[in-house]
Amino acid sequence: MIKVMIAFPSLPESKGIPQLTQNRQFQWYHSSSTFIYPIIPATAATLLKENDFNVDFYDGIAQRETFNDFLNRYRVFKPEITVFETKTPVIKQHWKIIDQLKTEDHNSLFVLIGDHVTALPKESLVNSKVDYVISGGDFDVILLGLAQHLRDGSALPKGIWYKRNGELKTSGEAHLTTNLDDLPWIDRELTKWQLYGEAYLLRPVTYLMSGRDCPYRCTFCSWSNILFPKMRYRSVRNVLDEVEELRSKYKIKEIFDDTGTFTVSKKWVKEFCREMQTRGLSDEINYSINSRFDHFQDYEYCKMLKKSGIRIIKVGLESGNNATLQRIRKRLTTQQIYQGAKSASKAGLTVFLTIMVGYPWESKEDAEKTVSLARELMIKGWASILQGSVIIPYPGTPLYQEALTNNWFSVNPKAWELFDMTQPVLQTSMNPANVMKMCDNLWRIYLHPKYLLRRLTKIRGLDDLRFTMNGLSSVIGHIRDFMR
Repeated sequence: MIKVMIAFPSLPESKGIPQLTQNRQFQWYHSSSTFIYPIIPATAATLLKENDFNVDFYDGIAQRETFNDFLNRYRVFKPEITVFETKTPVIKQHWKIIDQLKTEDHNSLFVLIGDHVTALPKESLVNSKVDYVISGGDFDVILLGLAQHLRDGSALPKGIWYKRNGELKTSGEAHLTTNLDDLPWIDRELTKWQLYGEAYLLRPVTYLMSGRDCPYRCTFCSWSNILFPKMRYRSVRNVLDEVEELRSKYKIKEIFDDTGTFTVSKKWVKEFCREMQTRGLSDEINYSINSRFDHFQDYEYCKMLKKSGIRIIKVGLESGNNATLQRIRKRLTTQQIYQGAKSASKAGLTVFLTIMVGYPWESKEDAEKTVSLARELMIKGWASILQGSVIIPYPGTPLYQEALTNNWFSVNPKAWELFDMTQPVLQTSMNPANVMKMCDNLWRIYLHPKYLLRRLTKIRGLDDLRFTMNGLSSVIGHIRDFMR
């Protein structure tokens, strides 16, 4: 039986805890409370196991193990195929790891997956000893096809890049899976689901994706522009059958649905909400989602979501300036942000803001407007959670091409290791330290006396207290992320 290892090894060169899988943007974290479940690699592992491969799913990052622990695990398991999901800031480290292991066993095959190699598939083949690069969002399905090709001699699936006699070759452009219901439910034991969660989610928690992924294609987003150029849903029945199994088998308290934009189809969402109530799941489990502010203008729609069991909506504020929202193709206004946050919070939904600073066309005053908008929403109680970050133009995105065209880069545009959010890589009217300070100011909203008072008055029991303390610990870690 062919052995396949899907691995997230701890890295030899580290600035913290790397968030590189389901996270759309890479960041080194100081907080140890955030490990997002790698849904698509986990699905890949499940597919391989169901098709008679011997699979080792190893996440040394979430297990807090060392790089040497990974080397020992690799040498004991001796996989014939090893798969790394990679991302821009760590791609060079993954090349080094592959090259090191290739010197030990020339017959072992290595595969790279993820948004960076989908954007630049030839680069890794030129700069490392990797054997195959999968260029496509449904790399779980493509990986199974590649493994079957290597084992059984079946046709090589579309979306594969490789070398033959020193020449780069491709099997063609990747095809997206038409029917997501054809995919198996993830084998949670194989993929060690208990390792994953975030400070704001109730444990035991796990993740799923009811859809892939988002049709809006904001200029900075690698997933919607590179991995998933069109939106696809699983059927409501398929999703909720899995939710019922997760609830009964693992006593899950919360599910985070990591679909890029859960609420794209109102028809699908209404059926989901109706079925959640019909099955009694709305009273048994908390369900949290990614969404958009313009989808929450209608208060009655927000109440329907809340009544169905949805707890948190994670929404992109991105900027407090309409000109920036238009420029990044957010298709959103600050007025819609205000109204959406107000309607959702009034309906009882917990609003989670994601925000970015460091846009090259924004002034310091523009960035301060973003911080002020976030502060106002948090203090008024229209939002409860936020996440601040520095804008990073990943290769393959429209923003990266725009930065090249306009000479916005403050670093070598291919110095991938610098795209890790420890510093800005784009020039602005502010100096880099001020950009990082702006991001720090976003996280410090959590420490504003009015916000703290409002949070403390909402504590009703031990669970609320534990949740608040975990959140505070996470915030302190994130503040350290921007105090370098």
